[in-house]
Amino acid sequence: MPSFDIVSKVNSMEVENAVSQAKKELATRFDFKGTKAEITQEKLEIKLTAPDAYKMKTLVEIVVGKLAKRGISMKSVDEGEADLSPLGHARQSVKIKEGIEASVAKQITTFIRDGKFKVTTSINGDEVRVTGKNRDDLQAVIAAVRGKDFPVALAFVNFRD
Repeated sequence: MPSFDIVSKVNSMEVENAVSQAKKELATRFDFKGTKAEITQEKLEIKLTAPDAYKMKTLVEIVVGKLAKRGISMKSVDEGEADLSPLGHARQSVKIKEGIEASVAKQITTFIRDGKFKVTTSINGDEVRVTGKNRDDLQAVIAAVRGKDFPVALAFVNFRD
């Protein structure tokens, strides 16, 4: 039977490219010359440090802008809160979210069931599998899910006949 999976994944190479572009911009920006601002990446977490809150805000805008230009969905980006020390130094982490949470997966499956499509859905960990008797039903489900706004960025993979 034809099937496909609905997943929420981010291309890690694009994240690395965005971080390296942000680092290059940080090195060349005049307002950051001589400051101890830095950007580091650990898998899907980007850690930012800046000398004050204003420079932290600018640093976050640089990183988020580079992520957006590289095609990373803003639904997958969690900026978090900036930690300010009494001396004025600021730290913040920007996390890239992957996977579909159980509550969002239930939203997706109930949306598909309420649409009266001739398909069955099942939740497998952090992805949703949709199975149907013919290809046209599955393509109708893909179009309907793309049309609805869910709180995570969705991708459709493993389309099988």
